[in-house]
Amino acid sequence: MDIAIHAIRVCTRRRFLSPNSQSSTSTHFDIPHKLFNSHCVRFSYIYTNNFYLANTPPSTSANTPTYDIETVLEARLEQASLLKKVVDAIKDLVQDCNFDCNDSGIALQAMDNSHVALVSMMLKAEGFSPYRCDRNVALGINLVSLTKVLRAAQNEDILTLKAEDSPDVINLVFESAATDRLSEYDIKLMDIDQEHLAIPETEYAATVEMPSAEFRRICADLANLSESVTIEANKDGVKFSCQGEIGNGAITLRQHTNVENPDQNVSIALSEPVSLTFSLKYLTNFCKATGLSSSVRLCLSQEVPLLVEYGLGSGHLRFFLAPKIGDEE
Repeated sequence: MDIAIHAIRVCTRRRFLSPNSQSSTSTHFDIPHKLFNSHCVRFSYIYTNNFYLANTPPSTSANTPTYDIETVLEARLEQASLLKKVVDAIKDLVQDCNFDCNDSGIALQAMDNSHVALVSMMLKAEGFSPYRCDRNVALGINLVSLTKVLRAAQNEDILTLKAEDSPDVINLVFESAATDRLSEYDIKLMDIDQEHLAIPETEYAATVEMPSAEFRRICADLANLSESVTIEANKDGVKFSCQGEIGNGAITLRQHTNVENPDQNVSIALSEPVSLTFSLKYLTNFCKATGLSSSVRLCLSQEVPLLVEYGLGSGHLRFFLAPKIGDEE
């Protein structure tokens, strides 16, 4: 389905003649050159990636469209970087998915094409300011296209998501905290028939909390040797090991507490030893979420998918990965 931007309304300042005015009574807009050039670069990027773009100056006409009429969803994030990082972390695993919105927040659940990994995200209502959802609504979005639009936002921009009743588009509003700049994008929604899986509450045999940057480094280092990694948790610590054509590798972390720098803590809760093997290709993909949280939680039990969880303030981003069995290892 063709994803298109319907309209962009940008409030900026540079000297322009109003297109509908006479020279004797012309209206001017003043914008800094750097800001104007920045807009042009971003808009041309989106246009060249098969979006349809229309840029219109601010207007006080009664025909100017507004986005508050019949709006059933309005969710405001103080920093656009949060959604940008979430989408960047999952777009290589899942292409199309539903953002399920209700009065509790915005949730996402989707499985990769190979049915090996499951992504589950929850942005709770208290993480937005304000948050309003008058009824349950599913927003089917292509994540690659959403990424292209989110690139038009600065990380510090305020992001507001809006949707009307029975929506066919989602409206994204970027507000600059530093300048009087307002950008609006409409993205067409998709009709996605997606089965929602009930994820059972599981008592895991081992739970490991460690720095997310350390987990990313371990996965990257071992991926140079092998396609698979065995994660073994026991009373001595947690061990990541692999065997490859050019050699073997093993990295062991022991429980560690750093009072001065808690982000470097390694904690292990263990009810019984566990050892499972997983695809490093998927784990390195999960590590794209490292920028969301300074720590990551790994939960393991025999013959149960691995849970990799990153905190999102009051919400979370979770990845579930099926273990390799027998010949797959």
